[in-house]
Amino acid sequence: MGWLTKIFKGSSHKFSEGRYHGRYEDGVRNEPHNSGDELSAFGDEDIDYAIALSLSEVDQKGKKPIDHESESESEDDEQLAKVDQEDSEQLAKVQPEEDDEQLSKLQLEEEDEQLAKALQESLNVDSPPRYDHGNIFQPPPFFQPSGYRVCAGCNDPIGHGRYLSCMGAVWHPDCFRCHACNKPITDYEFSMSGNHPYHKSCYKEQHHPRCDVCSSFIPTNSAGLIEYRAHPFWMQKYCPSHERDGTPRCCSCERMEPRDTRYLLLDDGRKLCLECLDSAIMDTHECQPLYLEIQEFYEGLNMKVEQQIPMLLVERQALNEAMEGEKNGHHHMPETRGLCLSEEQTVTTILRRPRIGAGYRIIDMITEPYRLIRKCEVTAILVLYGLPRLLTGSILAHEMMHAWLRLKGYTNLSPEVEEGICQVLAHMWLDSEIYSGSGNDIASSSSSSSSSSPSSSTSTSSKKGKRSDFEKKLGEFFKHQIESDTSSAYGEGFRLGNQAMLKYGLKRTLEHIRLTGSFP
Repeated sequence: MGWLTKIFKGSSHKFSEGRYHGRYEDGVRNEPHNSGDELSAFGDEDIDYAIALSLSEVDQKGKKPIDHESESESEDDEQLAKVDQEDSEQLAKVQPEEDDEQLSKLQLEEEDEQLAKALQESLNVDSPPRYDHGNIFQPPPFFQPSGYRVCAGCNDPIGHGRYLSCMGAVWHPDCFRCHACNKPITDYEFSMSGNHPYHKSCYKEQHHPRCDVCSSFIPTNSAGLIEYRAHPFWMQKYCPSHERDGTPRCCSCERMEPRDTRYLLLDDGRKLCLECLDSAIMDTHECQPLYLEIQEFYEGLNMKVEQQIPMLLVERQALNEAMEGEKNGHHHMPETRGLCLSEEQTVTTILRRPRIGAGYRIIDMITEPYRLIRKCEVTAILVLYGLPRLLTGSILAHEMMHAWLRLKGYTNLSPEVEEGICQVLAHMWLDSEIYSGSGNDIASSSSSSSSSSPSSSTSTSSKKGKRSDFEKKLGEFFKHQIESDTSSAYGEGFRLGNQAMLKYGLKRTLEHIRLTGSFP
């Protein structure tokens, strides 16, 4: 019975309490009536009687005749023999009853073992039988069997049939359901999240990250961990392999292009997503209204540029050639998008907006050479074509600050100071454009009243108006690029210059730079 006690461990009652000796008949317990105490009492009485007779004979010793003495001895022997015979009969009567009791014990122990084996087989194979009132087994009042199970899903008892044991509970097979699709989980394995069960496929669908480029589940690395790349601003997640497999990336917003998504391929190899293309400026004529807005932005800061400086939109090759022709040592970003020239040279500019042909490629681009004549310290401002309006404007604001510094006599500045203060002005212009919503009011009125620009009254050329949600987000991204730049000249220079400007104001900061060549 020891193994059965282990099976029901935890119950306050054991089957050994139900063991009995004797048998039940009609609810009356019959037990053997004779005992050793009754036998002992009977023998003691006969022995006392024999001793009394013996003492009586001793008192009469010498007064009895010999033949009487023999007769007395004979009677004593008969009495003792009678006592011995009765003792033997009593012992013989008790011995079979003790043998019967021992046999009854062995039979009961064998019956208990058979009952325990039957209960164990019932627990292993199936749930015990259910009775009409819903309980499992029909237990005595003091015993609640461990086989009584309640489903953790529906809180009903589990009767005949299959059941599941998991998550520290038991369930009807139909009650153990996926938290995502609400269908029963019949697989051998399942996943857990937030103490809820999931099909492995449902868990992967909901919690395993998908690549924003190929839409597949991001694979695990050799260590079994999910490894992916993520853009710090757009939070775009993609497989690391897409950085090596030629997946196109927009030259403006820097997002990876999803599979089967169209994008514009520029003639210099750059790729432009269709969202950035929506506000892109493609030729010099189209950029003139924006250039006027930048000039008026400076005028609003009491930093008007008096000289008429040509502004040209150029291809990447023309920009690189112009940069090589400069004698002054300028400090440029890894990919140059703008340039403030001081030397006389000939630059190829884009005369008319190219068309988009088959396969989203640029066709029919018309260019012309433009000869730069030195009339002042600045001969021209060049900007890379094919960029969104806000990015083009921030480049113009940056290069215009270079022009202003040269024209005002700020010479021999360190890269951190010159590039830093130029980035401060580009950041300020982006701020004004993002929060104005409809562009610079001063620039709008000036553009409509100016007669020097042939396209000043064309609102579509200036790309002004209410900003789309994406364009606002794009402006925030360009600001983020300036703020998070890690280079010493553009990044650290901006942070030092912006801190000084916020503390002392732009006018006092510029005066301090003119006198000391450093930020206050």
